[in-house]
Amino acid sequence: MRNAVPTTFAEMWSSDRALQNQAYHDVLGAIREPVDWAYEVWDQVVSNLRHKDNHNRSIAAQVLCGLAKSDPEQRILRDFDALFAITRDERFVTARHALQALWQVGAAGEQQKERLVEALAGRFADCQAEKNCTLIRYDIVEVLRRLYDAAPDETVRAKALALIEAEDGLKYRKKYATLWRNA
Repeated sequence: MRNAVPTTFAEMWSSDRALQNQAYHDVLGAIREPVDWAYEVWDQVVSNLRHKDNHNRSIAAQVLCGLAKSDPEQRILRDFDALFAITRDERFVTARHALQALWQVGAAGEQQKERLVEALAGRFADCQAEKNCTLIRYDIVEVLRRLYDAAPDETVRAKALALIEAEDGLKYRKKYATLWRNA
Protein backbone atom coordinates (compact mmCIF):
# COMPACT_ATOMS: atom_id res chain seq x y z
CA MET A 1 0.00 0.00 0.00
CA ARG A 2 1.06 3.54 -0.64
CA ASN A 3 0.92 5.58 2.50
CA ALA A 4 1.02 9.23 1.48
CA VAL A 5 -1.60 11.33 -0.24
CA PRO A 6 -0.03 12.67 -3.46
CA THR A 7 1.26 16.18 -2.84
CA THR A 8 -0.74 17.41 -5.83
CA PHE A 9 -4.07 16.02 -4.55
CA ALA A 10 -5.60 19.41 -3.62
CA GLU A 11 -4.84 20.71 -7.10
CA MET A 12 -7.41 18.30 -8.57
CA TRP A 13 -10.03 20.92 -7.67
CA SER A 14 -8.04 23.83 -9.11
CA SER A 15 -9.49 26.15 -11.74
CA ASP A 16 -6.10 26.02 -13.48
CA ARG A 17 -6.70 23.15 -15.93
CA ALA A 18 -3.01 22.35 -16.36
CA LEU A 19 -2.52 21.95 -12.60
CA GLN A 20 -5.78 20.08 -12.31
CA ASN A 21 -4.94 17.63 -15.07
CA GLN A 22 -1.47 16.94 -13.68
CA ALA A 23 -2.91 16.32 -10.21
CA TYR A 24 -5.63 14.09 -11.65
CA HIS A 25 -3.06 11.95 -13.46
CA ASP A 26 -0.85 11.80 -10.34
CA VAL A 27 -3.76 10.62 -8.21
CA LEU A 28 -5.00 8.09 -10.77
CA GLY A 29 -1.49 6.68 -10.92
CA ALA A 30 -1.34 6.43 -7.14
CA ILE A 31 -4.68 4.65 -6.82
CA ARG A 32 -3.98 1.93 -9.38
CA GLU A 33 -3.08 -0.11 -6.32
CA PRO A 34 -4.71 0.04 -2.86
CA VAL A 35 -3.69 3.01 -0.73
CA ASP A 36 -3.97 3.53 3.00
CA TRP A 37 -4.89 7.21 2.74
CA ALA A 38 -8.30 6.77 1.10
CA TYR A 39 -10.25 7.92 4.15
CA GLU A 40 -8.10 11.05 4.50
CA VAL A 41 -9.57 12.32 1.22
CA TRP A 42 -12.83 10.37 0.98
CA ASP A 43 -15.27 13.05 2.17
CA GLN A 44 -13.61 15.70 0.02
CA VAL A 45 -13.94 13.49 -3.06
CA VAL A 46 -17.60 12.69 -2.27
CA SER A 47 -18.42 16.37 -1.78
CA ASN A 48 -16.97 17.16 -5.21
CA LEU A 49 -19.53 14.82 -6.80
CA ARG A 50 -21.88 17.82 -6.41
CA HIS A 51 -19.42 20.52 -7.50
CA LYS A 52 -20.73 23.21 -9.87
CA ASP A 53 -17.88 22.47 -12.32
CA ASN A 54 -18.60 19.33 -14.32
CA HIS A 55 -14.86 18.70 -14.66
CA ASN A 56 -14.60 18.39 -10.87
CA ARG A 57 -17.64 16.09 -10.77
CA SER A 58 -16.05 13.84 -13.38
CA ILE A 59 -12.73 13.73 -11.55
CA ALA A 60 -14.44 13.05 -8.23
CA ALA A 61 -16.45 10.16 -9.68
CA GLN A 62 -13.41 8.56 -11.29
CA VAL A 63 -11.24 8.97 -8.18
CA LEU A 64 -13.96 7.61 -5.89
CA CYS A 65 -14.29 4.55 -8.14
CA GLY A 66 -10.53 4.06 -7.94
CA LEU A 67 -10.55 4.40 -4.15
CA ALA A 68 -13.14 1.62 -3.81
CA LYS A 69 -10.35 -0.98 -3.68
CA SER A 70 -8.94 0.88 -0.63
CA ASP A 71 -12.22 0.87 1.29
CA PRO A 72 -12.32 -1.92 3.91
CA GLU A 73 -15.18 -0.12 5.72
CA GLN A 74 -17.25 -0.27 2.50
CA ARG A 75 -18.07 3.43 2.60
CA ILE A 76 -18.65 3.19 -1.13
CA LEU A 77 -21.97 1.47 -0.38
CA ARG A 78 -23.02 4.49 1.72
CA ASP A 79 -22.00 6.89 -1.05
CA PHE A 80 -23.03 4.74 -4.00
CA ASP A 81 -26.22 6.65 -4.83
CA ALA A 82 -24.36 9.97 -5.02
CA LEU A 83 -21.71 8.37 -7.22
CA PHE A 84 -24.19 6.62 -9.48
CA ALA A 85 -26.19 9.84 -9.89
CA ILE A 86 -23.28 11.20 -11.94
CA THR A 87 -24.21 8.70 -14.68
CA ARG A 88 -27.15 11.06 -15.30
CA ASP A 89 -25.11 14.27 -15.20
CA GLU A 90 -26.37 17.17 -17.31
CA ARG A 91 -23.07 17.07 -19.19
CA PHE A 92 -22.96 13.80 -21.11
CA VAL A 93 -19.15 13.59 -21.14
CA THR A 94 -19.15 13.79 -17.33
CA ALA A 95 -21.81 11.10 -17.09
CA ARG A 96 -19.90 8.88 -19.46
CA HIS A 97 -16.57 9.21 -17.64
CA ALA A 98 -18.28 8.31 -14.37
CA LEU A 99 -20.08 5.34 -15.92
CA GLN A 100 -16.93 3.96 -17.52
CA ALA A 101 -15.04 3.97 -14.20
CA LEU A 102 -17.72 2.13 -12.21
CA TRP A 103 -16.37 -1.37 -12.86
CA GLN A 104 -13.76 -0.63 -10.18
CA VAL A 105 -16.49 -0.37 -7.55
CA GLY A 106 -17.81 -3.81 -8.44
CA ALA A 107 -14.32 -5.30 -8.36
CA ALA A 108 -13.87 -4.13 -4.76
CA GLY A 109 -16.09 -6.79 -3.17
CA GLU A 110 -19.17 -8.96 -3.39
CA GLN A 111 -21.65 -6.44 -1.94
CA GLN A 112 -20.26 -3.70 -4.14
CA LYS A 113 -20.55 -5.95 -7.19
CA GLU A 114 -24.16 -6.85 -6.44
CA ARG A 115 -25.12 -3.21 -5.90
CA LEU A 116 -23.37 -2.12 -9.07
CA VAL A 117 -24.82 -4.84 -11.30
CA GLU A 118 -28.33 -4.09 -10.02
CA ALA A 119 -27.87 -0.36 -10.64
CA LEU A 120 -26.44 -0.90 -14.12
CA ALA A 121 -29.33 -3.17 -15.07
CA GLY A 122 -31.76 -0.49 -13.93
CA ARG A 123 -29.89 2.21 -15.84
CA PHE A 124 -29.88 0.02 -18.97
CA ALA A 125 -33.66 -0.34 -18.75
CA ASP A 126 -34.52 3.27 -17.97
CA CYS A 127 -32.24 5.10 -20.41
CA GLN A 128 -34.40 4.28 -23.42
CA ALA A 129 -35.84 7.80 -23.73
CA GLU A 130 -32.45 9.51 -23.42
CA LYS A 131 -30.67 11.12 -26.36
CA ASN A 132 -27.61 8.86 -26.13
CA CYS A 133 -29.34 5.65 -25.10
CA THR A 134 -27.39 3.28 -27.33
CA LEU A 135 -24.06 4.74 -26.20
CA ILE A 136 -25.10 4.50 -22.55
CA ARG A 137 -26.13 0.89 -23.08
CA TYR A 138 -22.87 0.09 -24.83
CA ASP A 139 -20.94 1.60 -21.92
CA ILE A 140 -22.99 -0.42 -19.43
CA VAL A 141 -22.24 -3.66 -21.25
CA GLU A 142 -18.57 -2.65 -21.43
CA VAL A 143 -18.48 -1.88 -17.69
CA LEU A 144 -19.90 -5.33 -17.00
CA ARG A 145 -17.22 -6.85 -19.24
CA ARG A 146 -14.44 -4.94 -17.47
CA LEU A 147 -15.87 -6.05 -14.13
CA TYR A 148 -16.00 -9.64 -15.34
CA ASP A 149 -12.40 -9.45 -16.56
CA ALA A 150 -11.24 -7.99 -13.22
CA ALA A 151 -13.26 -10.38 -11.04
CA PRO A 152 -14.68 -13.27 -13.10
CA ASP A 153 -18.20 -14.14 -12.03
CA GLU A 154 -20.74 -15.99 -14.15
CA THR A 155 -23.62 -13.94 -12.71
CA VAL A 156 -22.04 -10.79 -14.17
CA ARG A 157 -21.63 -12.48 -17.54
CA ALA A 158 -25.20 -13.78 -17.46
CA LYS A 159 -26.56 -10.32 -16.57
CA ALA A 160 -24.63 -8.71 -19.42
CA LEU A 161 -25.87 -11.26 -21.92
CA ALA A 162 -29.44 -10.84 -20.67
CA LEU A 163 -29.19 -7.07 -21.11
CA ILE A 164 -27.85 -7.53 -24.63
CA GLU A 165 -30.81 -9.79 -25.44
CA ALA A 166 -33.18 -7.16 -24.04
CA GLU A 167 -32.03 -4.68 -26.69
CA ASP A 168 -34.77 -4.34 -29.32
CA GLY A 169 -32.53 -3.19 -32.15
CA LEU A 170 -30.70 -6.04 -33.84
CA LYS A 171 -27.91 -3.69 -35.00
CA TYR A 172 -27.20 -2.60 -31.42
CA ARG A 173 -27.62 -6.08 -29.99
CA LYS A 174 -24.86 -7.25 -32.34
CA LYS A 175 -22.68 -4.27 -31.45
CA TYR A 176 -23.04 -4.89 -27.69
CA ALA A 177 -22.39 -8.62 -28.16
CA THR A 178 -18.96 -7.90 -29.69
CA LEU A 179 -17.78 -6.99 -26.19
CA TRP A 180 -18.49 -10.53 -24.97
CA ARG A 181 -17.23 -12.62 -27.88
CA ASN A 182 -14.23 -14.08 -26.03
CA ALA A 183 -15.81 -14.59 -22.62
